[in-house]
Amino acid sequence: MTMFFRKKPVVIEAMQLRWDNWNEMCDFAGVGPLDEGKPMGCYIGADGRPLAPHESSETMGLLIPTLEGTMVARQNDWIIRGVKGELYPCKPDIFEATYESVLVGR
Repeated sequence: MTMFFRKKPVVIEAMQLRWDNWNEMCDFAGVGPLDEGKPMGCYIGADGRPLAPHESSETMGLLIPTLEGTMVARQNDWIIRGVKGELYPCKPDIFEATYESVLVGR
């Protein structure tokens, strides 16, 4: 028998990966050396893949270590902090279809 489930509502923190908020992104994501388990900035090539550390391009990226391996966020992706503090990227169209803005008192 098929059963149906509704995702529990949860408020998440997220920030869009853009050039104009890179410093804020560094604070939000704890950017640092990838080999220390921290997200690390990179450039993205024309093929959509991260470039070698000595190469650059106009498109920024963020390498995010996860339990499933390193995920690659590309410019304009949303970086989401999950319920356990984990980070993961989300494409803008999926983010817009899944999340809505809320006001949270601090």
